[in-house]
Amino acid sequence: MSRLIAFAIFPDLQILDATGPLAAFEIAGRFRPGAYDLKLVATTPGAVSSSGAATLMAEALVDPPGPHTLIVAGGEGSRQSARDETLLDHVRAVTASGRRVASVCSGAYVLAAAGVLDGRQATTHWSLTADFARRFPKVRLKPDRIWTKDGSIWTSAGITAGVDLALALIAEDLGEDVARRTARQLVVYHRRPGGQSQFSALADIDPGGGRFSSLLDWARAHLDQPLTVDCLADRAAMSPRNFARAFAAETGVTPAKAVERLRLEAARIAAEESPRPMDLIARDTGFGDPERMRRAFVRVFGHPPQALRRQARSGSG
Repeated sequence: MSRLIAFAIFPDLQILDATGPLAAFEIAGRFRPGAYDLKLVATTPGAVSSSGAATLMAEALVDPPGPHTLIVAGGEGSRQSARDETLLDHVRAVTASGRRVASVCSGAYVLAAAGVLDGRQATTHWSLTADFARRFPKVRLKPDRIWTKDGSIWTSAGITAGVDLALALIAEDLGEDVARRTARQLVVYHRRPGGQSQFSALADIDPGGGRFSSLLDWARAHLDQPLTVDCLADRAAMSPRNFARAFAAETGVTPAKAVERLRLEAARIAAEESPRPMDLIARDTGFGDPERMRRAFVRVFGHPPQALRRQARSGSG
């Protein structure tokens, strides 16, 4: 029997938040004909304008018990939609029925406003995490995740992460083989694990090429060295105390946290893209001990390095 996947849209949506996942489900349906019935829905049926001027045609919200999966898109209009009681009631009803409910990017504001994220893990676009956390303190926000799953509730980060979310849903429905073939057809990575970081460690720490850019570039090229505060301060020609204070003020993280992020990013890339033994990766990226590296991976990415390697290999075969 076909699974009804309904994409809830609204004025000023980010069009890729809806059409990206929709394309993934549509392609999956080619490999498993009849698996999905796809609909764009809105509280007011008809033409719905996106923030990019393109218009989508939406049907009415699906009557209870609702769709098999409800996916709420994101975009500039999501804050207004988070005050749409008709949409919020629909989200609550679908959630109460035990069906899957998901959001892409700022669509998480709608789920949170409906109360279905209270006490649950969730994520959203990295640029919105501070505002989201302030507005919805009951949500267990995971600001660095690509996507999250907590029971029947799924959320994803911004824009293209919606495709990662869709691939994970497809894998749950139809198996990894169909999800992998869908990813190949989309020419995307199969499939970024939910725990993977939303962005480059270096871009996150130093997005604008600030005062410590050259130091961070040097550190990334010398991860096999201790890279203590004293070492970095000496490289920056500053006293350790002044360096630690200035670095945290400039980047928003401590020197130790910045170094860990650089080590983790380099180790993840090596684990996913090279056949090198984990003990050598741990040595070359400065973790030293592979068990120490494993614990850091689980804490930050949600998976040990061996699991990320297996996922990367299954996606490239």
